[in-house]
Amino acid sequence: MSSIMDEYEHSQNSAQPPSRLSSANIGLTHSGFVNVRLEEEKPIFNKQRIDFTPPEKINHLAVCNNQLCMSLGKDTLLRIDLAKPDQPNQIELGRKDDSKVHRLFLDPTGSHLLISLSTSECLYLNRNTQKVRSLSRWRGHLIESVGWNKLVGNETSTGPLLVGTSQGIIFEAEISANEGGLFNTNPDQYFRQVHSLEEDGKPAPVCCLEVERGLENKYFIIATTRKRLFQFVGKVAEGSEQQGFSAIFNQNQDLLPSFQEFPANMGYSEITFYTSKLRTSPKAFAWMMGNGVLYGQLDYVRPDSLLSDVQVWEYTPDIDLNLKKPISIVLTQFHFLLLLHDRVKAICTLNGQVVYEDVFPDKFGSLKKMIKDPAGGLVWIYTERAVFRYHIQREARDVWQMYMSMNKFDLAKEYCRDRPECMDMVLAKEAEHCFQNKRYLESAKCYALTQNYFEEIALKFIEAKQEEALKEFLLKKLSNLKHNEKTQITLLVTWLAELYLNRLGQLESDGNNVIFKETRDEFRQFLNSSKHKECLFNNRSTIYDLLASHGNVEDMVYFSVVMQDYERVISHYCQHDDYCAALDVLSKHCDQKLFYKFSPVLMQHIPKKVVDAWIQMGKRLDPKKLIPALMNYSQMGSTQQIGETIRYMEFCVYELNVKEEAIHNYLLSLYAKYKPDSLLWYLEQAGTHPSEIHYDLKYALRLCAEHGYLRACVLIYRIMELYEEAVDLALQVDVDLAKSCANLPEDDEELRKKLWLKIARHVVEEEKDVKKAMNCLSSCNLLKIEDILPFFPDFVTIDHFKEAICNSLGAYNQHIEELKQEMEEATESAKRIREDIQEMRNKYGVVDSQEKCASCDFPLLNRPFYLFLCGHMFHYDCLFQEVTPHLSAFKQSRLEELQKKLAATTQSSKSRHRPVPKDEGDSSSLGKGNAGTSREQIKSDIDDIIASECVYCGELMIRSIDKPFIDPQKFEEEKSSWL
Repeated sequence: MSSIMDEYEHSQNSAQPPSRLSSANIGLTHSGFVNVRLEEEKPIFNKQRIDFTPPEKINHLAVCNNQLCMSLGKDTLLRIDLAKPDQPNQIELGRKDDSKVHRLFLDPTGSHLLISLSTSECLYLNRNTQKVRSLSRWRGHLIESVGWNKLVGNETSTGPLLVGTSQGIIFEAEISANEGGLFNTNPDQYFRQVHSLEEDGKPAPVCCLEVERGLENKYFIIATTRKRLFQFVGKVAEGSEQQGFSAIFNQNQDLLPSFQEFPANMGYSEITFYTSKLRTSPKAFAWMMGNGVLYGQLDYVRPDSLLSDVQVWEYTPDIDLNLKKPISIVLTQFHFLLLLHDRVKAICTLNGQVVYEDVFPDKFGSLKKMIKDPAGGLVWIYTERAVFRYHIQREARDVWQMYMSMNKFDLAKEYCRDRPECMDMVLAKEAEHCFQNKRYLESAKCYALTQNYFEEIALKFIEAKQEEALKEFLLKKLSNLKHNEKTQITLLVTWLAELYLNRLGQLESDGNNVIFKETRDEFRQFLNSSKHKECLFNNRSTIYDLLASHGNVEDMVYFSVVMQDYERVISHYCQHDDYCAALDVLSKHCDQKLFYKFSPVLMQHIPKKVVDAWIQMGKRLDPKKLIPALMNYSQMGSTQQIGETIRYMEFCVYELNVKEEAIHNYLLSLYAKYKPDSLLWYLEQAGTHPSEIHYDLKYALRLCAEHGYLRACVLIYRIMELYEEAVDLALQVDVDLAKSCANLPEDDEELRKKLWLKIARHVVEEEKDVKKAMNCLSSCNLLKIEDILPFFPDFVTIDHFKEAICNSLGAYNQHIEELKQEMEEATESAKRIREDIQEMRNKYGVVDSQEKCASCDFPLLNRPFYLFLCGHMFHYDCLFQEVTPHLSAFKQSRLEELQKKLAATTQSSKSRHRPVPKDEGDSSSLGKGNAGTSREQIKSDIDDIIASECVYCGELMIRSIDKPFIDPQKFEEEKSSWL
């Protein structure tokens, strides 16, 4: 026998119905999409014939979980693992009697095969064995249906299952593949009756059985006869699934079982289920019976019935139950397939229309059965001489059209999410449907998602006078635009603003305050939208014009705030004399430029609040830029404005510590003109030294002089250190003030004396008060009685000065004694200094022959050297090199000059040792003494520069502690020398 699955060949397919997306849809559609299909879509139902010629006639076929079992002839069973199609397994049943295979039943795991024989016997075959075993307990019953237990069944055991017979009896049984004990070799564990079904008072064959579990351990059992569908509902205790289904039937004993009955009877029925995913509960069912196909959903939540949304699809007129009865039914997601004797029909469960019909050639014989593999989703059909299978591909691709035609737009959109051209058609149809039914807002939302022409849709709503729907359409369209579509965004934003303003105007005139408020809030939310902020900002002038044309001042102000165009807002408030509101906007947004611009007009009307706002802004405002606003109204003489101006200037000076000269000068001018009591206090606390003062002294002096504030002028003279002028002016005010000024030049006794003489002369000549003149002598120790005597008139007797003259003579005598004492002390000090000098001349130091120079570390006695009291010893040239870099520029130049003179004297000394004429000898000897003296003096000067102190122990080393070891100017040169 040839391999069954090694090759496939396509059978001759019957003519397919035209695709629902006809050629008219290809190209540029009304939606604006380009719907191009480069290759023809494959059909949903794709039939393939298995390249297999059976050696005998095929009686029955069962497929489940990729396991295919086929009954051939009388006694042959063929098993195929579809994962290994080239390894078929053939088994002989070994029956000698006339029994035939009545039905094959394969469990969901594909492990357990039940073979029902026409002689009311049943055989069992496990996938892992080659031996067919007889089920002795099942003997005497013709098995018509099996309800498998999907939850507990496995490869070795079926778990509790239900069996339906041709006599209407339902048995509960369990089969185990394990070998039994010594006395029990049968695979069937038990076999007991649990229920019986009847039709018209007579037993009826159990055509189908199905077991499903719902929530909370609730089980649903569906059993069908030729024209009845029974439901059994009951709960099983948790953990007792292995105990079987007897409890469910026992719960329904006292009640009549729930069933549905149809009058027509074609001798058998078949039920099929659709499961969306493997190992999940079925979602829908289809029952093929005499009246047609009962189709519905499975609802596991309902307490009494599993079936919901039930409807009957009657057979098409070409199906004659007397001649061409349907043989089998298979349910898919959106279709059920009916198998007739020569063809297959696919009927859509949504509308009952035949969408596919496939006629089989006569050469293969009549069709016998159709089976669906729940695991793989393939549909199998077989005749006596051939096997076919159907691939179901993209079954839902045209469902959207059906839902759309049924006006179930949500479902239609659900099934075309990945197909934009189809989604557009659904949305357009939904929008048109809503428009026809006057659901304009919903229509607008749908139209906005389509690619229909914008102008066409807008005109539809305009003609229908549906401004709200038009607005909704524009809003939705605007939200779908991309950021780079600036022209479209500008158009929509402007149009929407016009629509909102029209609506607001209409509502205001109608007096509908509630809706007016809601609409205004919506409009303001639109203006405040962050998504369209850029567009609104770029076209704000247009929006302003629109708002102005409608006279909508409040929204104009709101829009200005949104656009942060505070200048326009403040200008609006100022134009309407609402200065407090303008200041509130200024204070809230703290824009310095706007403060500078609008402060003059606000200061004119609400000076106190403006100054409060300035103070609150603090250092964020530049007081210099506010001076024009202050000066403008301070000159007008308004008391409140002047007071507030002074208050702000005082805040700047005393709180902000502003040091700008203009601020201090302005405050000084305000004090001089309006608040003279504070002028002197300000000048006193401003400081007594010019470096501490932030106002212009000359301006302050001129200002005080103009207003006659003499004390202030005196204070300014003192700060300017013009003490003579200060004393002269103070004498016009108060003598005590002049005295305080006279004591100020502490370092200049001559000036102080001169100032006190001015005071004394004023007292004597102007006030003619001798006692005060005497007090001046006691106040200043620089004045003597002889200094002021010339100021007194000739008629004054000496009695007035007797005490002063005696005091003066006593002072002179004391001063003479002090001078004598100082002279004696100086003589004694000079004597001690001469003794110390003499002692220092006799001091000496001992230098060992092994001593070395502290700088070069060579023997010291090789060259001239210096010895310091600290013990350090240096060669003359070494000390010279050590000291020279640390000398000042002046001393370095002085040292170079001395060296040049020393070299010159040395050269002249050498020339004198040469032989000279006799007549010149006398002249040379005359200059010898001077040259020697000059040479010694030069050496002494050099010693004073380089040997005044030890270079290691003296102040020179301390002063050089912060200097780098390498001169920064020579660092690069020194660095390169090390490389």
